[in-house]
Amino acid sequence: MIRSLSLPTLLILSAVPAAHAAPDMMEGMWEITTKMEIPGMPQGMAMPPMTHTQCITKSDMIPRDTEQSRDCTINHEVNGNTVTWTIKCDGEAGDVVGNGKVTYHKDRFDGEMVMTMKEGGETMQITNKMSGRRVGACKR
Repeated sequence: MIRSLSLPTLLILSAVPAAHAAPDMMEGMWEITTKMEIPGMPQGMAMPPMTHTQCITKSDMIPRDTEQSRDCTINHEVNGNTVTWTIKCDGEAGDVVGNGKVTYHKDRFDGEMVMTMKEGGETMQITNKMSGRRVGACKR
């Protein structure tokens, strides 16, 4: 005997796999290149791109700065192959808040993070354009 399910029940059941689905991303060691853009900075003074490696897994999908020394709170959300997050860091020089977004494509990603910080009574906004590529397994 086949029973019919109500529309609300079907909607809830169809949403469950999507809410727990991880992006199409290969876990492992990733090479991450970040290009910092600061509005108003003369072109000749632009910072060169910086590259570092990070082990990225489906339980930790957010590319991070290797020198994160502040007390930070991060909240993230996954929607398909895109991971978005908000970050708030408390520091002696002032608070830093930001929003980030990366989209994974199996063994590569692209995205950006926009940070706003207050230092010495001045507010500064920094945009970090990011790209990443998987380079192998994580080192244990």
